[in-house]
Amino acid sequence: MSLASFSFPTAIAFGPGARKEVRQHLQGQGLKRPLLVTDKALAALPVLAEFLSHLQGLDVAVYSGVAGNPTARQVMDGAAAYKAHEADCVIGFGGGAALDVAKVVGLAATHEGDIIEYAWDHPRVRAIARDLPYFVALPTTSGTGSEVGRSSVISEDETHLKRVVFSPKILARKVFADPELTLALPPHVTAATGMDALTHNIESYLSPAYHPLCDGIALEGVRIAARSLVKAVREPNDIGARSDMMMSSMMGAIAFQKDLGAVHSCAHALGAVCDMHHGLANALMIETVMAWNIEAAQDKFEELAHVCRVAGGGPGLVRWLGHLKQQVGITGTLSSHGVKKEQVPKLVDIAVKDICHQTNPRPVTAGDFERLFLEAM
Repeated sequence: MSLASFSFPTAIAFGPGARKEVRQHLQGQGLKRPLLVTDKALAALPVLAEFLSHLQGLDVAVYSGVAGNPTARQVMDGAAAYKAHEADCVIGFGGGAALDVAKVVGLAATHEGDIIEYAWDHPRVRAIARDLPYFVALPTTSGTGSEVGRSSVISEDETHLKRVVFSPKILARKVFADPELTLALPPHVTAATGMDALTHNIESYLSPAYHPLCDGIALEGVRIAARSLVKAVREPNDIGARSDMMMSSMMGAIAFQKDLGAVHSCAHALGAVCDMHHGLANALMIETVMAWNIEAAQDKFEELAHVCRVAGGGPGLVRWLGHLKQQVGITGTLSSHGVKKEQVPKLVDIAVKDICHQTNPRPVTAGDFERLFLEAM
């Protein structure tokens, strides 16, 4: 066996009330002037005002310019806000988009050039040459697991292509994972983000990359999501179900150090071309891609079916995924969600260029992507 290297992420305070520990933690680090990065929708909701009430004693500025899929412009505007406030740290507060922006606002504020120039595949990629501002993260959704990730997915402003800034240096120094912050999420958001978390865990487990540590985490993440996603949608105030989904979300993001698969390549394309919510895009593609993948990883599909407590191996798992989506209110096909057949060539082009499918258990060609998209239509 070849040499393997492993690294696991950051310190986590997990549980109801974790948000109330942020002020003391930052003050303990000698920090006084945080920039809180969030999105426009959250900024207007009581959940942010309630959190700010726990930060008394700190001089907090709020940057709420995040909307939709995170863009380079949003990051650079956040960096300008950081410098204008003379901030000494960053608090990320929100879903995946807000946290992806928050992770790299400090980078853009303390380094030269546009944030896209720090994407790993930029032709003249810039190095992160010095220490970054202290950063803590509070997720308000249970889907991306961005709070524990070492990557930030930022779209180019003009092309909308997603670029990835990847470095352990952008990891949160501490995560405050408080499931009470998700209690006000509408059912459709709980459903879509929950399917994102489930997809992360499933695709990470199916990745042929060698990482048994992540395999164990991914399987348990699947088990937890399978038992609690429906309850989190139907009984939104059930703190146990909300806690399970927040944990499954983080586990999925930790597990995909192993990388993902073709569902995510399709979802990234749907996000770029159709501006579709990432979790919804994963949900609409997962059955089609999983049915196609079974022949390449039958033993793993058997294990996934086992932890989801469904019979019938891979085909049983695919049927269960369809039933699960019905239970959480995700229905229809790509076309019923506004995707047009004439968009398929562009979707295929972006999916082929996406790196996630490189660790799909079954190699995927452009022709394969075309068939998968058309079948999901």
